[in-house]
Amino acid sequence: MRIAQLTYSTKPRGGVVHTLALSEALARRGHDVEVWTLGRGGDRAFFREVDPRVTLRVVPFVPRDDESVGDRIERSIRTMAAAFDSSADIAHAQDCISANAVLDAGRAPIRTIHHLDAFTTPRLVACHERAVHEPASRICVSRAVADEVESLYGYRPTVIPNGVDAERFARAAGPDGAAARAAWHDRLGDYMLALGGIEPRKGSLDLLEAYATAREAHPGLRLVFGGGETLFDYRDYRARFDARAHALGVDPVILGTIDDDSLPALVAAARVLAFVSMKEGFGLAAMEALAAGTPVVARDLPVIREVFGTTVRYASVPTRIAAEIGAAVTEDGSRADTGLALARSYSWESAARLHERFYRAFLGENGRRP
Repeated sequence: MRIAQLTYSTKPRGGVVHTLALSEALARRGHDVEVWTLGRGGDRAFFREVDPRVTLRVVPFVPRDDESVGDRIERSIRTMAAAFDSSADIAHAQDCISANAVLDAGRAPIRTIHHLDAFTTPRLVACHERAVHEPASRICVSRAVADEVESLYGYRPTVIPNGVDAERFARAAGPDGAAARAAWHDRLGDYMLALGGIEPRKGSLDLLEAYATAREAHPGLRLVFGGGETLFDYRDYRARFDARAHALGVDPVILGTIDDDSLPALVAAARVLAFVSMKEGFGLAAMEALAAGTPVVARDLPVIREVFGTTVRYASVPTRIAAEIGAAVTEDGSRADTGLALARSYSWESAARLHERFYRAFLGENGRRP
């Protein structure tokens, strides 16, 4: 099959990671795969090397300092729509921006709805709603999100779980990763890690409050944030975060975007991964942490219960998050084997096979053959 996958950025966000790994797995299965994206900030390639069997289509997207979030998203859609020119059998959009772009280019895509956003700006709401209603078919990476889509919109998406490169993170936790882990430990000491930046959806303020309590029993534990590329303007939230950190006497380490080759060791060297997002579609960062043997404290959400079962610790308010952080830091590692086994059960090869089956059924239902 000829398959076009579309994503909105070259940066290491969850949906982009998913797009690349799925595309590579499909290419390994013999399909002709191209990935379309916007080259923000002058990017001409993705944040990591991509299997050369995958064709990359990076559409230039020049930044504008005077642009609102709504204007930037609308321009993103226009730019990708104008560039998208593919005769692929399948056009598969991984986010609402690329879904709107394919629709504007005159084609109804398959859409993966990783999670549902709660926008308040009218233009963003319209973009989000259209990307749910108008695609030709829908996929979710968890049953919890698919149930939410069905409850709110009346569609019943097909569930195809995420994959995870478990061996990459398991190696980082083993002898081969010892030097890289030591380098992070020398730089950061003992630390709790949060990935994805400081933003409302990630529950960063709750985590800050929880850390301030947890460090009373573990004064040597540092709070470290990695990642954080986003299209949205979270300056007000960041200002509130910084003011509260100052009031609590907390000085978090903000690493920014992490080099992809360095990420597994950063995760493996952490004492605990804090994963207290308000919304998630699957929880890829937490699954990678389990593969690395790093204990996880997660917000108690239906999707996390579905995907992770008893392999992580659950809490939803800062006092309980703090308690679970303390328990995770001192745990005996008895959950590690179970967590690694769970991570290994979610492979990109399996995800590619299920997508391949879905694509063939979709083409057959629409009277087309690949």
